[in-house]
Amino acid sequence: MIVPVILSGGSGKRLWPLSRTIFPKQFINLTSDTTPFQETILRLPEDISDPLVICNEEHRFLVAEQLRQIEANNSGIILEPIGKNTAPAITLAALNLFNNNQDPMLLVLSTDLEISNIKSFHKSIKTAKTIAEQGKMVALGVRPTKPETGYGYIEFDNSHEAEYYDIKSFREKPSLAIAKNYLDSGNYYWNSGIFMFKASVYLNELEKFEPEILSACKKSYKNSYQDLDFVRLDNEEFIKCPEKSIDYAVMEKTKESIVVPLESNWSDIGSWEQLWEVKKKDNKNNASKGDVILYEVKNSYIHGSNRLVVAIGVSNLVIIDTQDALLVADKQDSQSLKNIVEKLNKNDRSESNNHRIVYRPWGYFDSIDYGNGFQVKRIFVKPGAKISLQKHQHRSEHWVVVKGVALITCGKKVFELKENQSTYIPKGEIHRLENYEETPLEIIEIQTGKYLGEDDIIRLEDDYQRN
Repeated sequence: MIVPVILSGGSGKRLWPLSRTIFPKQFINLTSDTTPFQETILRLPEDISDPLVICNEEHRFLVAEQLRQIEANNSGIILEPIGKNTAPAITLAALNLFNNNQDPMLLVLSTDLEISNIKSFHKSIKTAKTIAEQGKMVALGVRPTKPETGYGYIEFDNSHEAEYYDIKSFREKPSLAIAKNYLDSGNYYWNSGIFMFKASVYLNELEKFEPEILSACKKSYKNSYQDLDFVRLDNEEFIKCPEKSIDYAVMEKTKESIVVPLESNWSDIGSWEQLWEVKKKDNKNNASKGDVILYEVKNSYIHGSNRLVVAIGVSNLVIIDTQDALLVADKQDSQSLKNIVEKLNKNDRSESNNHRIVYRPWGYFDSIDYGNGFQVKRIFVKPGAKISLQKHQHRSEHWVVVKGVALITCGKKVFELKENQSTYIPKGEIHRLENYEETPLEIIEIQTGKYLGEDDIIRLEDDYQRN
């Protein structure tokens, strides 16, 4: 039995400002009408088990909603309170599946990959399964086509031609000169981030080389519990876990590592330049999305989110326009974006974490204006959904219904509001907004007060069991 393990905890810093901590790249439509997370699941072979998803706690409702959109079942959704890299995440998956008196084959997949040849991908999985059944730990490798500095590499023994090869080492993202040497040598693959092995084999090898990771994950998983569709860990124990990738924790140390070639057009969508490479381009080698007008522009990627973007006489640029941030960068420097995100975090800028539009399990809100002592939001509530029963210590709210019918709880009163009707929620008053109709509800919310932060919410009841 093969169980896909979907690793979906990344933050996508190098695709800022489109990718943010709360809404990262794997949940954004980058190359098609489906997201990378959804594409990872949709390209799986039909004859394997439902996927087990490992994701950040903050992304749990995004994962559940995106699974629902593609009508995909799952074997569970495990929530990490904090990202600890791939080795701990895979350990949690192995413990979850092995503890159910099973020893399944784990097919480990990240959610930022572009794979165009699905038939070849399935063939590589079949080959990897045959080898993994013999107790081997298999990585899928991609033959490099250029000296790429944004990918990790796998050094392999190419002394003979075969369906698979022994792994000699894993190499981190190299400099351009070293990447050229790797390409010229002929004995390096790009590390695809796809692995296959039995759960028991992984746990045994991990115990040899990284017993601290295994111990912390066991303690954390032992005290886990089910919350709606999610598995919640013992967060205090998991936070103690060392942070390491599977490459360095196990794969480069074990004597059982094997690489199987993945003969497919593959890309790790880790930067704007890499996304530009896989996008459809015009006759001047430009890729664009949104309301964009170009004149004498070459080799560039331009993305417009909510307004017209015009570029004239430029080349080799990345221009990304969102509702609250504009990026203009040399395409070749897009790998450096993580430094900008770190600077935003250091300066406590909200643009590193949130978009202007913030998604919630009941819908979303768009912060359209703010100033000293006020904030204006457009709030969209899905049919049949409702916000938590709550109150605020520092702000009052005015609600105006734009579309739909709202059921309002305000103190002891429960009443309906229809289009063009409004109400006032005083500071400290218990209240709730509910959409019991079959069409979306849209309201304008005007907040007033000395403090308007999202943490000024005291939840008394919540359908989604948030604190």
